[in-house]
Amino acid sequence: MKQRLLPLYVVCLYAFLHLPLMILCAFSFNSSRFTVWEGFSLVWYQAMWNDGALAEATWNSLLIAVVSTVLATIVGTLGAYGLWKRNSKILSGSLYLSLVTPEIITGIALLATFQWAFRYFQLQLGMHTVILAHVTFSIAYVLLVVMARLRTADPALEEAALDLGATEWQAFRLVTLPMLKPGIAAAALLAFTVSFDDYVITSLVAGVDSETLPMMLYAMARRGANPVVSAISTVIFVGLGILIVASERLQKA
Repeated sequence: MKQRLLPLYVVCLYAFLHLPLMILCAFSFNSSRFTVWEGFSLVWYQAMWNDGALAEATWNSLLIAVVSTVLATIVGTLGAYGLWKRNSKILSGSLYLSLVTPEIITGIALLATFQWAFRYFQLQLGMHTVILAHVTFSIAYVLLVVMARLRTADPALEEAALDLGATEWQAFRLVTLPMLKPGIAAAALLAFTVSFDDYVITSLVAGVDSETLPMMLYAMARRGANPVVSAISTVIFVGLGILIVASERLQKA
């Protein structure tokens, strides 16, 4: 009896999670501005494509996500390797603090830090503060994914390379790093997804010239129903979904 009910439970669970998204995607192809189906149309995708403000916000989001992903991946990979060599349970467990801390708390803490630092450096909020903030919360995701990969690695391989005359850098670059490439790629895709999608922290540390796509979508949604929001949300949903699937496949490689 339980085995028969399990598929039904899974179907109901996935419907509860994804049915609103499917409805949103479906109405992005509706010719009407309202939630009454009047016919298939790509007019809202065309409006999205021709919107200059949306293009600028998308470019800001992509630039921030790419730069922060590169920095977080480099720092996070080296940090994971250091924790793996040190094998400190306290330091490894502390990584989860940044994941369970509410985003609003992290955003306020970063804003307070930037405001304190700007008293001495005469800077203002902008793209640089958003990138630094995204690097801050993305590092934890990179660390966890790369450390999961390192736990499957055999330390004896690196020790054998050292015994054969390789330096520590050569052993890391020629032995350990190739084993980590699938995990690093998966971590980078996850960091990019988290960065591109962030709203709460970004809204607190962004300047007037660094509006991102999630910030613009929130502002458009607050002004009322807008089918362009549905079109953009569909593109983001599909694009990030592809990245997440690719990340999962890389982790299993």
